[in-house]
Amino acid sequence: MKFRPRDREEPEINLIPFIDVLLVILIFLMLTTTYSKFTELQLTLPVADAEQMRERPKEIIVAVAADGRYAVNKAGVEGRDVERMAAALRAAAPAGAESIVIISADAMAPHQSVITVMEAARRVGLTQITFATQSAASAVPAPR
Repeated sequence: MKFRPRDREEPEINLIPFIDVLLVILIFLMLTTTYSKFTELQLTLPVADAEQMRERPKEIIVAVAADGRYAVNKAGVEGRDVERMAAALRAAAPAGAESIVIISADAMAPHQSVITVMEAARRVGLTQITFATQSAASAVPAPR
């Protein structure tokens, strides 16, 4: 008896099931992934209360002019350094650390001027800082 050798078929890898599984995994990952935006700012906006007192003894209003000059509660501050601003804020803080600093800066004021006010407030221990703005409807266009 002579046995004939059988033709051996070459083994082959079927990639279609592999691709199907990878596509299912890819779709699952795309649907379950949450995308977070790291450029968002988390802000807590102040709430206006009409019943609040008109007189606000805890507020310190710091005005920053376009050329970098400062005024604390409508009184001009000599110099533009942090130490002089800190001294002016310390003198104007009737409630101590509970006082609120409101920075009202001109739109064209240098960024460093606002940072100087914030640094002076930090040195004095005033941690509550807010910024005054106006709505676009009430803004007066600058003369050209």
